[in-house]
Amino acid sequence: MPSATDHSVALATYIGAFFDELIRGGVSAVVVSPGSRSTPLSMMAYASDLDVYVDVDERGAAFFALGLAKATGQAVAVICTSGTAVANYYPAVLEAESSRVPLLVLSGDRPARLQQLGAPQTCDQLKIFGNHARQFWNMPEPRGAIEQVRYARQVAREALVALAPQTLVSAPVHINFPFDEPLVPAYDRAGVFELGRAASHDELPLLIEPSCALMPDQVAELERLLEGKRAIALCGEGTLGVFNACVSASWDMRDESARALLSWARRFDIPLLADPLSQLRNYADAEIIDNYDNIFGRETCPEFDVVVRFGRYPVSKRIFKTLETKPHIQIVVDSLETRDFDAATTTFVKCDPLAFVTSFGGASETSEKASTPNIDRWAEANEAEAALITSVEDASFVYTCTREGCFNQEIALEGAYVQALIEHAAPRSLIFSANSMAIRALDTFYVKPSTPDAGVIELGAPRARRACDVTLLANRGLNGIDGTLSSALGAAQAYDQTYFLTGDLTLLHDLNAFALQHEFELRAASGKPMPSIIVILFNNGGGGIFDMLPQKSSDPYFERLFLTPQQVDFEACGKLFGVLYKNVSGLDEFRATLDSWSGTGGIHLLEVDFSLEGLAGRFRQFQ
Repeated sequence: MPSATDHSVALATYIGAFFDELIRGGVSAVVVSPGSRSTPLSMMAYASDLDVYVDVDERGAAFFALGLAKATGQAVAVICTSGTAVANYYPAVLEAESSRVPLLVLSGDRPARLQQLGAPQTCDQLKIFGNHARQFWNMPEPRGAIEQVRYARQVAREALVALAPQTLVSAPVHINFPFDEPLVPAYDRAGVFELGRAASHDELPLLIEPSCALMPDQVAELERLLEGKRAIALCGEGTLGVFNACVSASWDMRDESARALLSWARRFDIPLLADPLSQLRNYADAEIIDNYDNIFGRETCPEFDVVVRFGRYPVSKRIFKTLETKPHIQIVVDSLETRDFDAATTTFVKCDPLAFVTSFGGASETSEKASTPNIDRWAEANEAEAALITSVEDASFVYTCTREGCFNQEIALEGAYVQALIEHAAPRSLIFSANSMAIRALDTFYVKPSTPDAGVIELGAPRARRACDVTLLANRGLNGIDGTLSSALGAAQAYDQTYFLTGDLTLLHDLNAFALQHEFELRAASGKPMPSIIVILFNNGGGGIFDMLPQKSSDPYFERLFLTPQQVDFEACGKLFGVLYKNVSGLDEFRATLDSWSGTGGIHLLEVDFSLEGLAGRFRQFQ
């Protein structure tokens, strides 16, 4: 029987080699949920070159890791102990699968000798996430053999291949590690990370995922289909990449992708209907139709007979209803699957959007000067809707305030605050949106730049960057409200400045995440950067989204079961977690607070009160 020292060394070399291989494959961050059985994983991660975050709430920790992975495109590991801890990762794994995020779950477990015998904190963790994890490994218990060390390295490499980071086909992976006692590894022993390391070639990445290119005959067939047709392109999440958007080169790459997409659109006279998560609303080009949701609600909506869809379906629900009633050809361009719950796909092109549009070649000078009557029709309709939507700043409603010492007053509408956020967002910042009303408010009121010099891309030349280039992210895989603040805080680690737009129920659901303020302070004390994060809370005292859904009723069940009005003192919540708080009562104060807090490290909570009553009407007058 090996001694405790031999066992500790075996733990260190086994897990050290595993983490070393992950780091060599591009993993740079890990989120630790503290626990006992995961001690070898946590301690070796801490001793490695990984950037370690600690979050005591397992559910929040997994969503924090998901947010960081979503923002960077890089695989992020999350570590937990056995039992219910790993079950708390389930919601984030589901979201990672649906959103195609490279989330790596590393769970500690009891050894085989304690399984199915009623041992404490022990449950069946084998494939606990079912088919929602792309790959699963149950690792052997470390015994000190070099063959095991090499196996650990190979599993790390295989996991990275399955995670597919920095691609549009990423997925979660789960690796389970049974450990027997003693659990403390010899983490400070020399050479524990190098054992079994193969020769490396720095110029060669572990995973090379080539982009597809259409064959010439396929391009010709699609050209025949698109030429002369009244086509539109639905541009959803995934149309333009956001990986590492905090890095200058990646912002430029996003511009290059937009330039290629616009060139293709002009060539075939196809308007680009831009979902807020497409990232296309950073650009002012006439081809970009940002107010399409309103246009689909008009009898004057331009006709179309071909639809090209890039990425996920847009947020807009009107699109579904319109497509159901209008016969059309639908071409879905996606790297993995159709994601077509309407069963309307005519042709599926398994390809990422950039590779698809560049397969048609660059736009010729003739095509650039050619008339675009289809785009012109949509652009004219878009401008008319923009005039309506931007008039929200001039509108107001009487707000019946329930706060002590507060009086009824006329205040601006939610849409005016959304537009103020877009206007005052710091350059190259992140806006993370909650689901429900937050993403719908952005879909309606986040409009593209209004002047050509603010965002038009001149083909063949770099464009002048406008003041508020932003990335917009949200957990739209399963559209849940759980873990949203945690996700935003994780994504914020990739940006200097982040704004998180949320409602009160969503924030209440993940209130524990504010405890990460202390984690950020500890990291700052050790020399790590502390991003600035402004949480913008639209507080209407309940589930405002249901005011716009079919469940709406004057019967008592509606308020009790759906609106669920809340009376939460968020100022007290801020004090509880050491988060700077302010309640603002007007647009001027809102703008001034955004400007004064921007660039200040840590979490800030900015609350704006709205009335739950009449919410649907306030939105619909601009739709």
